[in-house]
Amino acid sequence: MDFVKNKRWFFFISGLIIVPGIVFLLIPPALKLGIDFTGGSSITLSFTKQTSQQDLRSELVTLGYPDATVQNIGGNSYFVRTKALSEAEKDILVTTLGSNLAPLQGDKEDSFDFVSALIAGETVRNSVLAVLLAAVGILLFITYAFRSVPNSFRYGVCAVIALIHDMLVVLGIFAILGQFFDTEVNAMFILGILTVLGYSVHDTIVVFDRIRENVGRGFSRDMSVVVNVSLMETIGRSLNTSITLLFTLLALLLFGGSTIANFILVLIIGVIAGTYSSIGIASQVLVMWSTGELGQLLRKLPIPLFKRQEA
Repeated sequence: MDFVKNKRWFFFISGLIIVPGIVFLLIPPALKLGIDFTGGSSITLSFTKQTSQQDLRSELVTLGYPDATVQNIGGNSYFVRTKALSEAEKDILVTTLGSNLAPLQGDKEDSFDFVSALIAGETVRNSVLAVLLAAVGILLFITYAFRSVPNSFRYGVCAVIALIHDMLVVLGIFAILGQFFDTEVNAMFILGILTVLGYSVHDTIVVFDRIRENVGRGFSRDMSVVVNVSLMETIGRSLNTSITLLFTLLALLLFGGSTIANFILVLIIGVIAGTYSSIGIASQVLVMWSTGELGQLLRKLPIPLFKRQEA
């Protein structure tokens, strides 16, 4: 299979996934943020009798919590997120819900968490900083690790481009899930993003390392040939590793419980996107850069920075 010849198809498929995600990211509130990022209180309730999500939401509105969000986490168990509550306010709310709807298991909530707005703001800043530092670290490390080949900086940049691709895929899908299924983004989501960054760059380095070996052996002076052969030599390992990991993640998603569900979902999306980007994005951008095709494409863009300066 000639991967390089079909690179436009790789870019087209990525566009079909990323563009709708970006559109949903532009629709406020973009991502449905959990209390880790907004501040507030969360309560997990388990009723002993059948209670519908709509009934619970209506009761919360009646009690003065119109902005509360309700998510079913299995059976008669619900995750409720609302404004910040004191311990006394929480007790009154839980007791009233148990009286008006159905008795609660153990006559109390399963869990109660409170996050202040100040802590939430720090979480946002630290999360963004962590992702940026990870990307810069990856760029510098790959540039140094591939210093034995010409233009090693290109390898680092292409790996970061693949990381940006994977992050856009994950963010876009979660923006869509947030609009239609009230899927929230919390601290576990950021942990998942950082894990995805590590896995994605690992898969990319496997391919790049084989490219480095073939370049060092003088396999061919045509970079397209070198990259295509390198992809053929590593694709079996990449797919076997990813598929094995996906089976494990799917088992955790099905049986691991709601607490880690979002984290596992991020990993599943990220593993698929990371495997794809190492083959269809990072390697293809490297070929386009090496052959000058990338420069020609950028000069066609209506951006002065990429325009060739006239003498």
